[in-house]
Amino acid sequence: MDNTENGRRPVDTRSIRTLSSSRIDDESSLGSDSEINGFTSDKQTDKYGFIGGAQQYTEESAQDVPTAVLRQREVKWLDMLNHWDKWMIKRFNKVRLRCQKGIPPSLRGRAWLYLSGGKGKKEQNQGKFQELDSQPGDPKWSDVIEKDLHRQFPFHEMFVSRGGHGQKDLFRVLKAYTLYKPEEGYCQAQAPIAAVLLMHMPAEDAFWGLVQICEKYLPGYYSPGLEAIQLDGEILFALLRRVSPLAFRHLEKHKIDPILYMTEWFMCAFSRTLPWASVLRVWDMFLCDGVKIIFRVGLVLLKCMLGSREKLKACQGQYETMELLRAVEPRYMQEGFLVREILEVQITARDVEREHHTQLKRWKKNRGELNFKSPQRMHGARIIMLADPPRRQDLQQYPTILLEEAELGPLLKGKEQKSKKKTLKKSQLPEEIPNPYPLPNATPPPPAFPPAPPPVLTKALEAAPQTQADPLQQGHAPSADLPSAKEITLQQSTHSLSSTDQDTYL
Repeated sequence: MDNTENGRRPVDTRSIRTLSSSRIDDESSLGSDSEINGFTSDKQTDKYGFIGGAQQYTEESAQDVPTAVLRQREVKWLDMLNHWDKWMIKRFNKVRLRCQKGIPPSLRGRAWLYLSGGKGKKEQNQGKFQELDSQPGDPKWSDVIEKDLHRQFPFHEMFVSRGGHGQKDLFRVLKAYTLYKPEEGYCQAQAPIAAVLLMHMPAEDAFWGLVQICEKYLPGYYSPGLEAIQLDGEILFALLRRVSPLAFRHLEKHKIDPILYMTEWFMCAFSRTLPWASVLRVWDMFLCDGVKIIFRVGLVLLKCMLGSREKLKACQGQYETMELLRAVEPRYMQEGFLVREILEVQITARDVEREHHTQLKRWKKNRGELNFKSPQRMHGARIIMLADPPRRQDLQQYPTILLEEAELGPLLKGKEQKSKKKTLKKSQLPEEIPNPYPLPNATPPPPAFPPAPPPVLTKALEAAPQTQADPLQQGHAPSADLPSAKEITLQQSTHSLSSTDQDTYL
């Protein structure tokens, strides 16, 4: 006689892999061949790289950050990345707050690599990815990966072309992981995770990011039997009782097992569910604070869709409920609304761990020991860093753009130099930071009191008008006044500059 848990029969573990992958296959195969081959040059690409508005509701749900605010955030993030170990140990709450506000697009890939611990892992295993990449790999996994390549974000410009650089890099990353973890092999839900990482960073960095997500953030999710995802489904269902008792009772009444609606949510980290603007914000917080963010997103969606009596009137049975959960209303996935609701859910990492132990005991009582012992889950970037502290040289950034040295003569004298020294001692960011990447057509406003350079330096200034002090190149926040001659000397840049129109990795 079958055992029951919470009024529901346990799900057969043999059918989960098929169940979780069948829906991914059916949905993602749409548009993978004929539509892609029909793409023409007149198709517009949005700022995220999706062609022809493939990501539904993205434009409506995205929040546009003012350029001045974006430049301020870039300066702050560059400072954090240059002193990453100090920020993570002493001021992690500030790092968390800045992740909640959203990582600047130009630095998102680099920040994700640092948050996940992939940067230190990469430096400690120099040459490992190249070694794995050069090996042929297991033909069993290689054939399955090849079949899945065109299903991953087929309307994104990076993966639109069969055999293009995006699909090639995706194959390299997934094949390397099967060699790195042969006991796990390949799971279809790993492909969207790797694809999202590849949109923001090179293949080697994406590989180490995937390793960290699979080992630290979501351990056991992609192992044979998918026991870890089943266990987290029970945790989600138990936490739902606290967040939305009405939704909990409805799902319990109709015996709807969590694995039926949360598998793709959790295994793909919502990358195939939410509009892209919301996906990026969720990932910013997920890589900072760990899996509790994924639980919060799931709880918010369940509460919004099933947390009122009016909603429940439209889904009187199991079929209607499942159809409702498969088509979440766009307003609940809008970036601003979703992030606000996530932050208001009072579910902590301790709550997740406490419920994990409870459900694990129940699992062992009803089903026996787990077949696959996954490593302990790490809740967030700080825990990961403290568990395996990287060396300071492993966190060093390597510039991709080098500027030639140039010297400017003294531009200020007397009282202006004194005021400049006082400003530097405060070491505070000004209220307004000038745009370090002026637009081509933008004309900077004339200064209120333009300093008159000495006659000797007039030609030098005219020959090098672009060598004004750049806040990102100086390594500190710019001041309203111009620095002295010694302070304005430009050294070789240690930062990478990139366009902020779309997420790029430098």
